[in-house]
Amino acid sequence: MKKAFLFLTILAFHLSLSAQSESGDIAAKGDKMPEFQLSSAKHGEINSKDLKGKLVLINIFATWCPPCQLELAEVKKTLWPKFKDEDKFVMLTVGREHTDDELTKYNEKKQFSFPLYPDPERGFTSKFAKTTIPRTYLVDQNDIIIYASKGYKKEEFQELMLLIEEELAK
Repeated sequence: MKKAFLFLTILAFHLSLSAQSESGDIAAKGDKMPEFQLSSAKHGEINSKDLKGKLVLINIFATWCPPCQLELAEVKKTLWPKFKDEDKFVMLTVGREHTDDELTKYNEKKQFSFPLYPDPERGFTSKFAKTTIPRTYLVDQNDIIIYASKGYKKEEFQELMLLIEEELAK
């Protein structure tokens, strides 16, 4: 009887750990934005501390990811042109497991006018999520994540656009 109880206890503990790690979420809506530093030879350094008081859109992508390509195409077409000149708005587009050189070659094909930041060792990405890309986070002027999404859905993207507008109007 004791062995069965011990076995069930260990099994329950293992299953709860597995369920937590499978979600892949580290940062979620309502959380404070993790501290980070991004470095790009082309775009310079960005430190999370320098973003205080700004509305920050974080997009984590990979060049080989089809949903990421759909989302980035929509960012290029609608989001970036609409918000790029807003003083209170910063967008960080981060290539998971990509170097500056890889992102430069990628951008030669895509012709994005927004900066792409490398994250070759997942140092940045690991502060937000373990799995699933694209990932998008919107962080308000108080460093609180007010929007978080996995994958890409056009309807969610439209919600994000409206939320950015609302936040910038405050």
